[in-house]
Amino acid sequence: MADAIFWAAAAVAAILVGMSKGGLPVVGMLAVPVFSLVVSPVAAAGILLPIYVLSDMFGLYAYRRSYDRRVLAILIPAAALGIAVGWATASRVPEWVVGGLVGVIGAAFAINLLVRRSPHVGARNPKVAPGVFWGILTGFTSFVSHAGAPPYQVYVLPLGLDKLTFAGTSTITFAAVNAMKLVPYYALGQLSAKNLHVAMILALPAVIAVWLGVWLVRIIPQTLFFSIVTWALLGVSIELIRKAVI
Repeated sequence: MADAIFWAAAAVAAILVGMSKGGLPVVGMLAVPVFSLVVSPVAAAGILLPIYVLSDMFGLYAYRRSYDRRVLAILIPAAALGIAVGWATASRVPEWVVGGLVGVIGAAFAINLLVRRSPHVGARNPKVAPGVFWGILTGFTSFVSHAGAPPYQVYVLPLGLDKLTFAGTSTITFAAVNAMKLVPYYALGQLSAKNLHVAMILALPAVIAVWLGVWLVRIIPQTLFFSIVTWALLGVSIELIRKAVI
């Protein structure tokens, strides 16, 4: 029974990861909390990282023509710095502190969008300074708990990208982030042979879910798509706050 519950939670987590790489934002953040119901959060993060990386490959192919070069040029180097900070402070910063901070930022931003009722505004030019700040926070929180989506969306959502460009830019950004996390995760012992074996088994449902995510992004109307993004951001942020205070 215990094995069945473990594999059920693992499969759901893998599907969530795959769907997020198919362009459904924030969904992937639910993977670690779901998997943490049956294993420790550290083990969940270690097992799921290879799934993120594998799913990224298929997501990169799906969105190879849909992305914003300037946003990527700003965010990816900044995220690399954030990952380095996360690696250097991995043993000193409690995960609940990071999760709580991310939750507060994400919830405040989502509520602001919902109150204004305009989550998708006209196109804006990506500014470097805010992008560097949110990029560092994206890399740091992604390294600590795979929770980089809220700070990423705080920067990218107001830019007014169309839904395919938004999905593609998200996929490419986090593909780079996850690839950069492999070395420090290995150095910290989170990519053990046992974890990699479990990840191999979960690869198939994750890959299938990537294409499910791509299909859903393409058929969902743009206004509805960004409404889903905003509400999902709020829901995940509230869950992060709840976990931090309990």
